[in-house]
Amino acid sequence: MRFLAFIGLLAIIGIILVGGFFFGGFFNVAANWDDPGPIVSALTRVRTASIARRAHDTPPLPLDAPTTVQNGARQYAKYGCSNCHGAPGVEWSKFSEGLNPGPPDLKEIANERDATALFWVVKNGIRMTGMPSFGKAGVSDEQLWQIVAFVKKLPNVSEADFKSWTASAQ
Repeated sequence: MRFLAFIGLLAIIGIILVGGFFFGGFFNVAANWDDPGPIVSALTRVRTASIARRAHDTPPLPLDAPTTVQNGARQYAKYGCSNCHGAPGVEWSKFSEGLNPGPPDLKEIANERDATALFWVVKNGIRMTGMPSFGKAGVSDEQLWQIVAFVKKLPNVSEADFKSWTASAQ
């Protein structure tokens, strides 16, 4: 019984110390330093699990249709996605280098993520990453699915195609 009381006391002391560390302002929230590996790992696992639990929408249109992909490129350009994530022939904006965590290169992860997860992220955003909720900003689900269709094709889109598809959006 004493052992359990001792464990309980240690837990209470630990909670107080951790709470004091975070709520006392000792944790540095500045974006100009990299988080320690265990924090990055924990946050990545939390993000991945959260998205997997919530991402269940199905596309209302064919994501591989050329018009859907082209409309998605226009929406991608219109809503400024290339500022943080780049695009064929478009450099990332300088401010994106100051984001922590940094925005992913969508050409590299497009094939690793399924469309429902991408849609959920674009629609809902991700807290404390700089990724906004485009759904909250009033972008329609159809436009969001078009963006997802473009992102899924992004690794194979040429600079010339992107420029011709987005000429009217810029």
